[in-house]
Amino acid sequence: MTEREKMNKGLWYDANYDKELLKQREEAEELCFLLNQTSPAKTEEREEILKSLLPNKGEEVTILSPFYTDYGYHCFIGKRTFINHGAYLMDGAPITIGDNCFIGPNCGMYTAQHPVIAEERNQGLEKAGPITIGDNVWLGGNVVILPGVSIGEHSVIGAGSVVTKDIPDHVIAVGNPCRVLRRITEEDSIKNR
Repeated sequence: MTEREKMNKGLWYDANYDKELLKQREEAEELCFLLNQTSPAKTEEREEILKSLLPNKGEEVTILSPFYTDYGYHCFIGKRTFINHGAYLMDGAPITIGDNCFIGPNCGMYTAQHPVIAEERNQGLEKAGPITIGDNVWLGGNVVILPGVSIGEHSVIGAGSVVTKDIPDHVIAVGNPCRVLRRITEEDSIKNR
C-alpha cells in the first residue's frame, strides 16, 4: 500500500519523507504562491489557478488571499461559499465545506494528527481525520477546527474558538474548547433587534 493510500484510509502514513506526497504538496504550494501573488483584479487568472488547485470547488466561491492548502484535491467547497483572508485548509483527509458558508479571516482546518511519542513523531508519521462543515455555517475569525470534527448546518462558531468535538445543527458555539452556547431561534433575526 502506498503512503497516499494509507493517508486516504485514515491510517498512519509517512507524511514527511514520501516522494509522491512531497511532490503533491510542492505542486499545491506553488499554486498557492501563484494565487497569493495574483492581483485580486485579475479574476479570470485567479479562477484558473483555483481550478487547478481546488478541482472540487463549487461555483461562485470567493477565496481571498492569502490562502493555503496542502494538497487541494481533498478540499470540497460548496457553491457560494466565502473564504476570507488567511485561511489554511490542511487537507490530508477530506475537508468538506457546504454551500453558502462564511469562513472568517485566519481560520485553520487541521486534519493532521501526529504521534505523541517523540521518536514516532520524528519518523514523519501522521494520520488524518476528515473535517465536515454543513451548509450555511458561519465561522468567525481565527477559528481552529481539529481533525475528525463535523459542524452542523446553520451553526455559528464564535471568533477565536477551537473546535475539538462535533457541533450540532442550528446552534451558536464558542470558546476553547468550543462548546454550544445555545440554539439559534427566530429571536436572533435582525427584525427583532
